[in-house]
Amino acid sequence: MELKTIIVEDEETSREILRNYLTKYCPKVTIVGEAENVDEALILIRNHKLDLVFLDVEMPKGNAFDLLEQVGDRTFETVFVTAYNQYAMDALNTHASYYLLKPVSIDELIKAIDYVTEIKSKENALENKVLTTHNMDKQGKITIPVQDGFEVLPAKDILYCQADDNYTQIFMKSGDKKLVSKTLKFFEVALTDFGFARVHKSFLVNVNEITGYKKGKGGSVVMSTGKEVLVSASQKSNLLAYFQ
Repeated sequence: MELKTIIVEDEETSREILRNYLTKYCPKVTIVGEAENVDEALILIRNHKLDLVFLDVEMPKGNAFDLLEQVGDRTFETVFVTAYNQYAMDALNTHASYYLLKPVSIDELIKAIDYVTEIKSKENALENKVLTTHNMDKQGKITIPVQDGFEVLPAKDILYCQADDNYTQIFMKSGDKKLVSKTLKFFEVALTDFGFARVHKSFLVNVNEITGYKKGKGGSVVMSTGKEVLVSASQKSNLLAYFQ
């Protein structure tokens, strides 16, 4: 798996050494930025979805612990890189994944990357298990992935779903709209037992929210919000079966 990372280090030579080691010996790692101080690091962290941050302890304008305190809740792992071993306990207390002493050992660096990869792989496996078509409970709730975790949606609150290439737009009764990196077929399977019907190659609707039907070769359904959704000729009989 790819690990997107940044290097936070005030010494240019140290950054260059770590960058070269990572590039040569750690192909899983993609360096998306480098920072010399806390302020620059904060900007990078807020602008990128990171898996890992390499942190020197002592920097201008604060230290690694100040940075992590300002970040607050974080989804990335941290590897401390420092010349001072007295910070080891503090690193452990901030849940650092690994602690590297300068000069950095290539073998230890590879171990650190392998350890972080294992952590992230387990996290991803757990998240993927949660975000499956089988994760519908008896109350009809479905989980969808969002940037920092997942969101739980009651099926009854979904008005309809619309295909958007390999994504799906979910339109809620409240007027909210959510873009999810799952195909419409995924939601057709997930919601089929909760009153949802595929009425078009691009649309999956909540049958309980249909208030009318307009005739045509395929026609269209009118949803409770007044929105009209096209019905394809091939799916017309499938839709009408719900009202027989």
